[in-house]
Amino acid sequence: MKIKFLFIFLASALVFCFTNSAIAKDSPPKLILQITVDGLRGDLPGRYLDRFGEGGFKYLFDKGMVYTNAQYQHSNLETVVGHAVLATGAFPSAHGMVANVWMDRETGQLGYAVEDSNYEMVGATGGVDKSSDIDPTQAAATSEGRSPRAILCSTFSDELAKATAGHAKIFGVSVKDRGAITLAGHAGKAFWFSKKTGGFVSSTYYYDQYPDWVNAWNERALADTYSEKAWELLSDPDSYVYKDSDDRPYETAMPGYGRVFPHPFGKKDNKLFYTFLTLSPVGDDLTLDFSKSLITNEKLGKDAATDYLSVSFSSTDYMNHVFGVASLEHEDNMLRLDRTLADLFKFVDEKVGLKNTLIVLCADHGVPEAPEYMAELGMAVDRLVPSKFDVEPGIAALKKRFGIGKELIKMYEHPYIYLDHQLIREKGLDLREVEHAIAEEMMKFDGIALAISGTDIKNGRLPEAPIIAQIRRNFHPKRSGDIYVLQEPYWYLYTDESLPLCTMHGTPWRYDTYVPIIFAGKNIKSARVNRLVHPVDIVSTLALYAGTPLPSGAVGNPLLEVIGE
Repeated sequence: MKIKFLFIFLASALVFCFTNSAIAKDSPPKLILQITVDGLRGDLPGRYLDRFGEGGFKYLFDKGMVYTNAQYQHSNLETVVGHAVLATGAFPSAHGMVANVWMDRETGQLGYAVEDSNYEMVGATGGVDKSSDIDPTQAAATSEGRSPRAILCSTFSDELAKATAGHAKIFGVSVKDRGAITLAGHAGKAFWFSKKTGGFVSSTYYYDQYPDWVNAWNERALADTYSEKAWELLSDPDSYVYKDSDDRPYETAMPGYGRVFPHPFGKKDNKLFYTFLTLSPVGDDLTLDFSKSLITNEKLGKDAATDYLSVSFSSTDYMNHVFGVASLEHEDNMLRLDRTLADLFKFVDEKVGLKNTLIVLCADHGVPEAPEYMAELGMAVDRLVPSKFDVEPGIAALKKRFGIGKELIKMYEHPYIYLDHQLIREKGLDLREVEHAIAEEMMKFDGIALAISGTDIKNGRLPEAPIIAQIRRNFHPKRSGDIYVLQEPYWYLYTDESLPLCTMHGTPWRYDTYVPIIFAGKNIKSARVNRLVHPVDIVSTLALYAGTPLPSGAVGNPLLEVIGE
């Protein structure tokens, strides 16, 4: 055993020394550009590769290191969870971002992952209008304040700031606040799109007042130029694979926006106008334009320190939710995303040089097809309604058994059931016994694959199995719920029932864990790698590449093909 350990230690040391010496032969990159495409399942870029133009995905596939078998290792594949993994190289059990929304055990109230009432929005105008924002996570927030304080581990960008004595310029940009904040880390600065104002905003965690260039960008009112316009198809309708899929009854028909082309944005004074822009490729276009202005005005890549820019494109995820993957809208968005990437790479080449830039592209999660679409293909799938869990006959019988006359299930917030602990204590009941009883009953529901006691997860009282390991990696004792619930593949199980979405991610099934990982730019050779890799490996790779310490919770293995094996 000692000999084996010594061998592993020496081998690891040799790899570390080799890779660092390989990297040290050349100057560090002037810019690290980390691109996250929200909801981009791993197979989707290749599906349309022959229809893409030059300079976007084709540049990545032709010039980059393409990992074809990248899988997340945790169980709740949601936006903030995946972005935090990409930022920290840690699992949710360590970085703490177990879901977009979780219940605060002290207050008993829902909390949004990046909400922080200590840091209000910069300026007089806020960033969220709950009456027009269809993102249910924003509805859970009790304030407009935002910060990265809930991320419990350091990020790669934090370590870059530390290693450069604060000289590295670090930014995160996205339509979604959680997409920008996570990767900017604790040390960087983040901007996100306001569906209330039509501009990019930030919080007082980052700025007391906006830089002049941000004010100038917002004053341009680029979003408003889309007033009374519409999202039209990019190409001839007959050229699309999903040309016959423009009107499916299970697509989400937003009032005034519809589910068939063209999709009108309406007038800018319509309260849903800015929301409609984000439900189209325009959201990515605005993100691109703002990022260009940031690169120019913040002079990224212009000094000795390596700078860092995270750009998270959100439109693909919105397409998934509202129209589904097998839709004309999703296909058109992919073609436009390719153009957006090509535009970004061209701009970076002009301003910094692609030869001086390390690019890494990944996604925060994948996505399933809509359950109704899978039913058309012959699968027995349906939709589950969480609000009815507590009144199901089996649960009602348990409540009678335990002497409980009111709600036992305090709330369901994907993927956890939260129980009323105060009520359980008042009744003198054993929490684990109650969890077990409810989990056992949940397993009898149609469409439920697994229901597991949170106490058993915390105490390690579970059998060894790949899916159990994924669930453990997602569990944080202070934030996760009392019972983890997993639906069968392609079944729909989600909290918000006011606006039924076409499809929803958030499971450990392979359609949700499968994402692309592509490195390109400085010192990167072109190749395809088919072995199994994981998104946690990205941070370890970046740290070795840039010569920074590993973030505090990082657990990934460096990708040797990238760092110069």
